[in-house]
Amino acid sequence: MLNMGGPSTVPETYDFLKNLFMDGDLIPLPFQRVLAPLIAKRRTPQIEKQYADIGGGSPILKYTEMQGAGMCELLDELHPETAPHKPYVAFRYANPLTQETAQRMKADGVKRAIAFTQYPQYSCSTTGSSLNELFRRGRAGETGDIEWSVIDRWGTHPGFIEAVAQNIEAALAKFQPSTRSDVVILFSAHSLPMSVVNRGDPYVLEVSASVNAVMDRLGHSNPYRLVWQSQGRLSKGLARLGKKEAILVPIAFTSDHIETLYELDLEYMKEGKELGMELHRAESLNGSPVFIRALADITAQHLRDYSARTIGPTSVQMGLRCPGCKNMTCGQQKHWFARAGRS
Repeated sequence: MLNMGGPSTVPETYDFLKNLFMDGDLIPLPFQRVLAPLIAKRRTPQIEKQYADIGGGSPILKYTEMQGAGMCELLDELHPETAPHKPYVAFRYANPLTQETAQRMKADGVKRAIAFTQYPQYSCSTTGSSLNELFRRGRAGETGDIEWSVIDRWGTHPGFIEAVAQNIEAALAKFQPSTRSDVVILFSAHSLPMSVVNRGDPYVLEVSASVNAVMDRLGHSNPYRLVWQSQGRLSKGLARLGKKEAILVPIAFTSDHIETLYELDLEYMKEGKELGMELHRAESLNGSPVFIRALADITAQHLRDYSARTIGPTSVQMGLRCPGCKNMTCGQQKHWFARAGRS
């Protein structure tokens, strides 16, 4: 289960930030090994305060482990041919890091594994970075002799869409029936630099597809917009237009972490209150049984199709590099996984 991760405790914040700024796939910097620790050190006090404000750390590991355990319990029933199933968490920037998980899998004698991204929509800077790191560990022999396949995107899977829609409906129920249909639904996703978008990264397209699928499920009951976090606020604009009721919906995250608990719940809510707005946030997927069943269904179908040889180790879409990509590791990674992790 691949994700960016987050510091489980406040003292882990510096290491998390250092690993983040060291990732050239996400943030290419000149003299990266020198600059990354300096930037992390400068940013640490501010980010430590944010983690302290949300309870002393990120809950992303707790929820990922919960989701993985629930998924594998269902998977044993849905696809007994490959049971028992065991989840491993591999975070890109926080413990357990990909290197640590790779070594644990090798020690456990794992021979067959699925690299299952926990980003519903694909981006080279998120899923791509995690796969690049797993490839580097695998090529170095740190994972042992494993046959790999990849679930690289699933942003329109019906179970995922249903889980998000149910959480939106629960949030809508908090508004008065007389105004409920006028409530604006703001789908929120982390932003990307335009340089990444312009080189052909599919993230914006795939997030938009998720939003459209959710609104189809809701019968287009409400006005809506897709907004990008850390790229300015729409609250003031909505208030100016007389739209004083809105729901915030994290559409690119599978569990709570700092961008939901701090940026949405604290910063956005404070601004909305100051503007006289009624804002609510749709719950993150966290322990949603519908979502956990979706994870199991996605994996079971992947295993069935892979066993029947109707799919290969990677999807057709994963094989296409961004037209503007200049990262050689990306091409090598795609080739390696397409051969099931065989050199």
